[in-house]
Amino acid sequence: MAEFSLRTLLNRQPEPADCDGPQPVLTVRDLSAGYNGHQAIAHITFDVFAGERIGIVGPNGAGKSTLFKALVGLLPHQGAISIQGASCRDSHGMIGYVPQYEAIDWRFPATVWDVVMMGRARQIGYILPPRKRDREAVRQALERVGMWALRKRQIGELSGGQRRRVFVARALAQQASVLLLDEPFSGVDAAAENDIFQVLDVLREEGVAVLLATHNLVQAATHYDRLMLLNGGRMLAYGPPAEVYTPDNLAATFGERIALLRDGDQYLVIPDQPCHDHDEHRHVHAHRMT
Repeated sequence: MAEFSLRTLLNRQPEPADCDGPQPVLTVRDLSAGYNGHQAIAHITFDVFAGERIGIVGPNGAGKSTLFKALVGLLPHQGAISIQGASCRDSHGMIGYVPQYEAIDWRFPATVWDVVMMGRARQIGYILPPRKRDREAVRQALERVGMWALRKRQIGELSGGQRRRVFVARALAQQASVLLLDEPFSGVDAAAENDIFQVLDVLREEGVAVLLATHNLVQAATHYDRLMLLNGGRMLAYGPPAEVYTPDNLAATFGERIALLRDGDQYLVIPDQPCHDHDEHRHVHAHRMT
């Protein structure tokens, strides 16, 4: 059994992009934001490139949802945000946002089609009816997530996985180049989780960058290009999973020493602490790669 972690990258900052190479689709510099005068995230800097899948990892209250709300313009913030070179003021509409499952009123009397059409609000305006190009954008978005056949279904009648796909479609109808998903796998079964990853694979092929907040350390090790560790509103590490997942980084993030170990085709997250029972280790998570 070999340790998967490679080296500590506490407080690592991304290097400037090579002017001759690919340019970031999302650039964030020294971002700070909060609520009612309380600073919830501070001095966060990172780049994301087209088609990348970024996992935002941290305990409850670490600042994951605050980061997303700042990026999409729902919170006042300091620092610089740009999408494909557009300034913060012009770029918020280029970011799609799917909030946490619990933040949505599923009793709202709207069909799948209605919810996805809401993603076209900025293009349509709040008075004019949808145009042909708006209806076509909604159709394409629903087809991309496999929900076209259920377009007339009321959202409250859908399964958990289907509901998440509808809100991904709404972000796609917005024609966003960056998509933020806040805990998209919370409360869904393995089949729904697989469906969501299939949608994410399509988005990768189309060059849409996706940032996902997650608590699943093992899933993050195997399904994401880069990870950001957050705690106390500060970015503790940012980079490939093999570099970010060190015992020191995980201890700083979760408050105890944790090691991510690899055993054949399995990854195990194990607390690095003495055990008080008959088990050699207390396994927190185990995941078999497929």
